[in-house]
Amino acid sequence: MKKILIISDTHMPRMGKEIPEPVVEVLKDSVDCILHAGDWAQESVFEELKMYAPVYGVKGNVDKDTWGSTLPEKLIFEIEDVRIAIVHGHLGKGRSTPERAFRLCENDDVEVIIFGHSHIPFHEVKNNKILFNPGSPTDKRRQKQFSFGLAIVDQSTIKLNHHYFS
Repeated sequence: MKKILIISDTHMPRMGKEIPEPVVEVLKDSVDCILHAGDWAQESVFEELKMYAPVYGVKGNVDKDTWGSTLPEKLIFEIEDVRIAIVHGHLGKGRSTPERAFRLCENDDVEVIIFGHSHIPFHEVKNNKILFNPGSPTDKRRQKQFSFGLAIVDQSTIKLNHHYFS
């Protein structure tokens, strides 16, 4: 069984932002890995997160520095027996972020598509693929609360949940 922290759109350290305490508490409680769906803003976010667990992620539309340009636009991997794709959600065709994320991965052999970009938490099943956007733990925009995701993977099953905080 694996416990996974899922975040996106941290946009750090812009305006003095740092990893919020509710996220740090989950990290201190131990996670097996961290998935980041882009818009890190700087490599320092990766460096800080990797002190807690292995970090896997993609670049977002603001990740244009030298480090950000080395990140993939799509990452597909397996945790236990669950195949996961991560994209940011800004690329491809579609009128909405979930639609663009789905279209980028619809022909891939994955059970879960993790994406970000909109800063809007999202959890839906489409054509037997779970679409999950954790929202943002640092830039809620028009959302009522900040958010992140937690996943529990047990062999071939995955349970995804949003966690909200003010």
